[in-house]
Amino acid sequence: MEYIESTEPKNGCIFCLEPQKTDGDENLIVYRGRHAYVILNRYPYTSGHLMVVPFAHKGSLELLDAETRSELMELVTRSIEVLRSVYHPDAFNMGANIGEAAGAGVAEHVHLHVVPRWSADTNFMSTVGATRVLPEDLSATYHRIRDAWGS
Repeated sequence: MEYIESTEPKNGCIFCLEPQKTDGDENLIVYRGRHAYVILNRYPYTSGHLMVVPFAHKGSLELLDAETRSELMELVTRSIEVLRSVYHPDAFNMGANIGEAAGAGVAEHVHLHVVPRWSADTNFMSTVGATRVLPEDLSATYHRIRDAWGS
């Protein structure tokens, strides 16, 4: 709630600012690669909702160099492996919203979503109350995924 209720202005690109912080509960970065990093989504669709983000501030995949695009896909693959080991999901959604018209919340900095899914993981709260219920605090999710990433 503190993050949602914060009145502090957010100046700059969140995907450029978060890597400047020390990794931990504050920035939720679980892994840093050479060209990209993996971070928990602060507004997750489900527990374990990760984003794979290039360090380069580019708005679309084709604007990234081949090495960065390659590392993005390797980190997506590793994200799926880690999420399988920690949460045992039934399936995954993986993708990107490129551009504001496609629903990108941060259109100027491309990123890929990796969302673990379970059979029947939607419920009446999402439909009737326009509210998501997560069974786990973000801090706990962060520590579980970060710890599993190293194994």
